[in-house]
Amino acid sequence: MSEQLADHYRQIITGLGENPEREGLRDTPERAAKAMQFLNRGYSQTLEEIVNGAVFESDTDEMVLVKDIELYSMCEHHLLPFIGKCHIAYLPRGNVLGLSKFARIVDMYARRMQIQERLTREIAEAVLDITDARGVGVVIEARHLCMMMRGVEKQNSSMSTSVMLGTFREKMSTRQEFLTLIR
Repeated sequence: MSEQLADHYRQIITGLGENPEREGLRDTPERAAKAMQFLNRGYSQTLEEIVNGAVFESDTDEMVLVKDIELYSMCEHHLLPFIGKCHIAYLPRGNVLGLSKFARIVDMYARRMQIQERLTREIAEAVLDITDARGVGVVIEARHLCMMMRGVEKQNSSMSTSVMLGTFREKMSTRQEFLTLIR
């Protein structure tokens, strides 16, 4: 797989008018192929694998919030990065999730070719599925290099997306508490 990707990068470099054999570019196709595999490693992971049984019984029924989880993803339209942070809250119903697992869930879905809207939903649905929570709220704030480096070139633009499931969708007070806590 890596050799095939490297050959494609070699063709891209040539197609851009460069010489892939010059000193500075000689190993670039292999490095770029490895980097792309790393940036998209979420395809080889599963939710069960990364959670690894870290769901624990608990009588906690108040909101649990993990905020400012950094994320790096690739825009599926231009193959350019978008970078941001994710906030996740849930209302447990007998189970809590190990803290590090929230970051692992974010990474698994972010490390795929994505659009931010789908990424937000995938994270929310995964947390709901794995915890059987009464509700889940997810907000992602990100800056997209496809908008900053090309096209309209707006350096200070950012995008916010949210997905509210269960109680977070049904009860305005729960949603408002979550949104207040992440500001």
